[in-house]
Amino acid sequence: MSSAPAELGVRQRRLVLLVCCAGLFVVSLDNTVLNVALPSLREDLNASVSGVQWAVDAYTVVLASLLLLAGSTADRIGRRRVFQTGLTLFTLGSALCSLAPSLPWLVAARIFQAVGGAMLNPVAMSIVTNTFPEPRERARAIGWWSAVAGISMTTGPIIGGVLVETVGWRSIFWVNVPIGVAALLLAARHVPESRAARPRRADPVGQVLVVALLASVVWAVIEAPVAGPASPEIVAAVVVAVAALIGLLVHEPRRREPLIETRLFRSAPFSGAVITAICSFTALGGFLFATTLHLQGERGLSPLQAGLHLVPMASMGLVAAPLSGRLLAARGPRLPLLIAGAGLTSGGALLAVSHARPGEFFLHLAFVLFGIGFGFVNPPITNAAVSGLPRSRAGEAAAVAATSRQVGSALGVAVIGALIAAGLGAAAWWVIAGCGAVVLLLAGVTTGQRAAASAARTADLLLADERRNADRPLRTG
Repeated sequence: MSSAPAELGVRQRRLVLLVCCAGLFVVSLDNTVLNVALPSLREDLNASVSGVQWAVDAYTVVLASLLLLAGSTADRIGRRRVFQTGLTLFTLGSALCSLAPSLPWLVAARIFQAVGGAMLNPVAMSIVTNTFPEPRERARAIGWWSAVAGISMTTGPIIGGVLVETVGWRSIFWVNVPIGVAALLLAARHVPESRAARPRRADPVGQVLVVALLASVVWAVIEAPVAGPASPEIVAAVVVAVAALIGLLVHEPRRREPLIETRLFRSAPFSGAVITAICSFTALGGFLFATTLHLQGERGLSPLQAGLHLVPMASMGLVAAPLSGRLLAARGPRLPLLIAGAGLTSGGALLAVSHARPGEFFLHLAFVLFGIGFGFVNPPITNAAVSGLPRSRAGEAAAVAATSRQVGSALGVAVIGALIAAGLGAAAWWVIAGCGAVVLLLAGVTTGQRAAASAARTADLLLADERRNADRPLRTG
């Protein structure tokens, strides 16, 4: 194994952070950059609207389904090893996407790409957490790491618009290749290997149940507007989702080494981070989908023009994300979350009020407010997910938070898209505002002294369990 993270110098720790941020950037960018390319992609591949939608959703569903497995596997067999494997698969998958001759080939390549992407997000977070052992330095590093996620998500439509307008839709996948190759080479040179002190056994039953739950829920939400909520396939998907959820609630607590440590949810900050991630990314996914549809459909703008209209949102995200990390390190998560909730709520509410045909001023003001809100939300989510918990649980906790983000993104596109298709555009914006209001409420509930005490009790419980099992032989597979 490479040198311990605590032995790394300042320069090498920063290089590790840079490499992890590069991997995170391409994965997060891929979630949003494709949206503005959908009209061009549909025309070039002669695809239906629902078919093109699955080019986005296949990636999101697979990514969300495998994040927990990737995090626990990295804790067990080595974080750098899994991170490098993910970079390789994601880079190769991106190249295959750019060469896809038809929609089925593109969807298949997107699934392949998502398998690699699932190995990057939680594993990178776990590497960062273990590379920066000092709490304040770790909070600052998490702030920058999370800022990259927010920046990539908010700038995706702009980058996509520029590339589609000037080069073509295939170029949105080309940009991942050089970044992925560079990150792979730097990881081999600068990222030390690390793993949990006591790696856990694999939980194949739990993994299958997680895939079944997420896939069936997303399928039902996406397909219900077309097939009808009472159609046999939607009813079957709901039954599968309920059965999978019950199975997880029964199976996981009985396992000595579960895929999902349900006791983590006894920590109020952790539970708050999960719900905040789902709500904030539901708001983002729905916001980007609705605004792209409005700008390119109702206003007739080109992909580049639509992307440029989102510059106010992206600019505020660029400013707010690092500032949120600094506030997080100096004053804790409450203030960044309060600002985030206020920005998301006011941005959505402003567009709901002026839904029919918002003028340029109100449109850009809403984009500014929403950009501020989303820029502030990412660092405290990540910090709350891992703070106060044993470092051996970093990969698992980060994976749950990352999964929550992807679930939120998928739900945002599905739910907001269904409302818009039903002619309920104003309701769609109110749903987005409501997600922001939940973030605002959780900022007060999950960041106080009682919440911190619940995190401490959860950590003591998990550490006591680890001490009881300390005499068992280590498992590496």
